[in-house]
Amino acid sequence: MSSVADQSDKKSFKKLGARHKARRRAVDLLFEAEARDIDPADLLAERVSLSVRETDTVAPVNPYTRVLVEGVADDLDRVDGTIESYLSQDWTLGRLPAVDRAILRVAVWELFHANDVPPVVAVDEAVELAKELSTDDSPSFINGVLGQVVQVAPQVRAAAAATRATVVPADDEK
Repeated sequence: MSSVADQSDKKSFKKLGARHKARRRAVDLLFEAEARDIDPADLLAERVSLSVRETDTVAPVNPYTRVLVEGVADDLDRVDGTIESYLSQDWTLGRLPAVDRAILRVAVWELFHANDVPPVVAVDEAVELAKELSTDDSPSFINGVLGQVVQVAPQVRAAAAATRATVVPADDEK
């Protein structure tokens, strides 16, 4: 017979999916790149290279981790500008814990660019990562910032889609 504690543990256990693990690795890579003051895309390329060697023990890099790290690296100024615009006057991006910056960067990039990720999922995943990796205050702080960003995300996605539509070459140019 299982005890009440065993049943409670089973209820609180949350199976972590591949996308969650990819987000966590992306946060880890962004955090490390900032700590080492190197470009996140360069660090990603290094890890991908190390993971394909048979003698190394570096885990393969999930394709979604690549998408996230490359996406954040390519759009870092806009992502950071967005985050800063929703911080209170008492806070700057540099004042946030580095892990919170990395989590927010991944989530904001997903909100703006990952059309296959519902906004509620991007926010929930960021809050879960904050629970796993950061301070006790971070989950509610990150939820509050992303709650504001999520309101403008549809307009940003629509503008990006419109920009892509105008950049697509005409049939006679192909």
